[in-house]
Amino acid sequence: MICALAMAAAAHASSPALFEDATERSGLDFVHFNGMSGELYFVEMVGHGGALFDYDNDGDLDAFIVQGGMLGKPIEQAWFPPRSPLSDRLYRNDLGKDGPRWVDVTASAGIEGSEYGMGVASGDFDNDGHVDLYVTNFGRNRLWRNLGNGRFEDVTSQSGTGDEAWSVAASFLDFDGDGLLDLYVANYVEYSLANNTRCFARSTRPDYCGPASFAPARDRLYRNLGRGRFEDVTRQRLRNYQPGAGLGVVSADFNDDGRIDIYVANDGDANQLWLAQTDGSFVDDALFAGAAVNRAGRPEASMGVDAGDFDNDGDLDLFMTHLMGETNTLYVNQGKGLFEDRTSQFGLGSGSSRYTGFGTAWLDFDNDGWLDLLILNGAVRILERLHAAGDRFPLDEPNQLFRNLQGKRFDEVTQQAGKALLQEEVSRGAAFGDVDNDGDTDALIFNNNGQTRLWLNQNSSAHAWIGLRLVDPKLQRDVLGALAQISAAESRPIWRRSRADGSYASANDPRILAGLGTHRAPVNVEVQWPDGSREKWTDLSPRRYHQLNKGEGESP
Repeated sequence: MICALAMAAAAHASSPALFEDATERSGLDFVHFNGMSGELYFVEMVGHGGALFDYDNDGDLDAFIVQGGMLGKPIEQAWFPPRSPLSDRLYRNDLGKDGPRWVDVTASAGIEGSEYGMGVASGDFDNDGHVDLYVTNFGRNRLWRNLGNGRFEDVTSQSGTGDEAWSVAASFLDFDGDGLLDLYVANYVEYSLANNTRCFARSTRPDYCGPASFAPARDRLYRNLGRGRFEDVTRQRLRNYQPGAGLGVVSADFNDDGRIDIYVANDGDANQLWLAQTDGSFVDDALFAGAAVNRAGRPEASMGVDAGDFDNDGDLDLFMTHLMGETNTLYVNQGKGLFEDRTSQFGLGSGSSRYTGFGTAWLDFDNDGWLDLLILNGAVRILERLHAAGDRFPLDEPNQLFRNLQGKRFDEVTQQAGKALLQEEVSRGAAFGDVDNDGDTDALIFNNNGQTRLWLNQNSSAHAWIGLRLVDPKLQRDVLGALAQISAAESRPIWRRSRADGSYASANDPRILAGLGTHRAPVNVEVQWPDGSREKWTDLSPRRYHQLNKGEGESP
């Protein structure tokens, strides 16, 4: 087996570049503005995200990107003048034979997001067949209802979701099984420009503060009441809730009991695994489950997080990004929601300790049937080598790509990935999906105080793939949290989930894209819906997308 893995790694090392920076040729012109003026405000360093989602139901992914703003001083005193409008932006994807082409439709869509943006969650909260957006801010959050005619309506006030804490990540999920998407919002710390604290590097030079300088903010769990209204049920539903500095959130059934759970990545505090109970409440089981702290028993600076079955054993594992000097962490699900930190065993420790990670995702970039890892990096404390060279925002770091070697370990292939990954920027959020509908996973990279970039996957392997969109026709939307088991005759099944959450402050393509390796024949798919029911579809052709409608499959 070791020989086979070494040969696979060597063969991959000689392959062409894996990702192309298609930002310029696709017409993407968004440049993030963080409003820095030399005051080292904590918020200017944290960064932002965005979304890949199909707002106009034309079958391809559009983009929504949140913008920053000026902090504390007149805009004339900004160190880096803005190069894009100081508003969140919506880009329509006019996909053609030459690939994606982005068209800025913000004005015609009626979007006027002028707060200091952090992140976004996507989901059809009113079941009208059009994907809506929840935007998290340093300030009041906003809920944008997609009207289906190319326009969005700000329904924040009437919905009751205008949380004014510093929110970063959010996830739409149906935790009570009533068919309506509820909402979990991960809030960070109780920070304002008025209580900005002066912090220092070891050299005594002024530097950015960390979350420990401020009290953690309380997260929010909103229950969807229907008719456009939400109710804050945090105190009623989250038993014995204690706040942590939340930066990441994913919702999925981690213990295989048929109920959707919530995992929260907290920066410097123990992470939380909210397991759904039969009475509709949640209990934080992270410590007992082995997913609260690392193997050494210490909480880490958790930023990005994603859930996926990297070892193809039928349960969801967790990966999260951390601070320079720590390591990113792989929590392997041993079954029924019991996790073990096996970061070093799988080769993900030493390669990550020299960087600070944010956005991340499980993605099968080469469609060999095994989930790989893409990690976006950018420092949070001033890097001395860059500062000495005169860099006024000296946090640039390269990003990383790790290939999954058949569920046994990971091999870093950043150098082979191409110039896109090697370019050093202050990367924060990332949204993942098949932007050009060619059967491989692309990425939209959100750089703090820099250019948003489109990385198109240039998968040149002969591996096959299958795309699945899991839909409930009665609800007229994607069924987030549904799990698909994909079976080919000559190989073990693989499991993939429909989700939009994960990464850092970003929202992803809810379609499932599964690599099939060398398999060429039709495959069978069994879907486990969040209500516990199962359906089966047989003889689905590879190399195309299929929409599987709940209620139209066979009984397994």
